Amino acid sequence: MIVLPTAAREAILERAREGMPDEVCGVLGGAYEPDGRSRVRSQYPAENVAETPRTRYEIDSEQQLRIFERLEDRGEEIVGFYHSHPRGPPRPSATDAARATWPDRSYLIVSLEPLEVGSWRWRTGGDGANAPGDRFEREELVVE
Repeated sequence: MIVLPTAAREAILERAREGMPDEVCGVLGGAYEPDGRSRVRSQYPAENVAETPRTRYEIDSEQQLRIFERLEDRGEEIVGFYHSHPRGPPRPSATDAARATWPDRSYLIVSLEPLEVGSWRWRTGGDGANAPGDRFEREELVVE
């Protein structure tokens, strides 16, 4: 389960609307609770530097490092990432699965058509990238 503050959800939705027709992306900071749920405390927008930003997202590695350092300075963990699918669907694409690299992190996906926010956790089933058994698992998203 991932718990997302209403203010963070609204900021991500607004950014997705403003970013159309391109995908927007960013990092979710927060903490893991003893029961395994992720609690988002902050969201860090990032520039989408993908070669085809209408259908892909990529965070610049230097900007990502700066965001990670900022999270660490604030005592937060990387609990996940977000990006938009301006024209749906609100679930991971084959490309999202092929490029997922952060096990046990949440991947929040915003669809604007239809308007929906979903979250998936990346699970690994073996050694190495894209090993058999690697998959996204839908997770409960609680907005509070």
